[in-house]
Amino acid sequence: MNINVVCIGKLKEKYWSEAVAEYAKRLRAYCSLEITELKEARLPDRSGAAEEEAVKTAEGRDILSHLRKEQYVITLEVQGKSLSSEGLAEKLEKLGLEGKSDVAFVIGGSLGLSAEVSARADYKLSFSAMTFPHQMMRVFLLEQIYRSFKINRGETYHK
Repeated sequence: MNINVVCIGKLKEKYWSEAVAEYAKRLRAYCSLEITELKEARLPDRSGAAEEEAVKTAEGRDILSHLRKEQYVITLEVQGKSLSSEGLAEKLEKLGLEGKSDVAFVIGGSLGLSAEVSARADYKLSFSAMTFPHQMMRVFLLEQIYRSFKINRGETYHK
């Protein structure tokens, strides 16, 4: 399976980079992983709703330009559907069986995703009703993808 994580922003802290590198290393045995980091659009000081929407739109255009037509797109959204770890494993396994082995996970910037990116999603996934830093979500996502492959292969992994 080909997994592409398309995300806004660079990892700024060393501990996030190290965690992502660790899960990327672990995932090599299960899939082809690509992480596409896109530049965070600049939000002017004392900005209002219009400026925030302009930032989301700009970031959204950049995200969409990095998604391929044939990719199955899963966006991470607060309003998406919640799955258990087993549910995500089942979802990924089903996609593979359906021949949808090119999957893009999309993590938006600090303001979230544009309406256009959300509309492009084949599936909207929520990790929680809470909001998390997008850098942290990258680690959470990679860990859950790794856990999914372990579950699908019947391999042990800590609970």
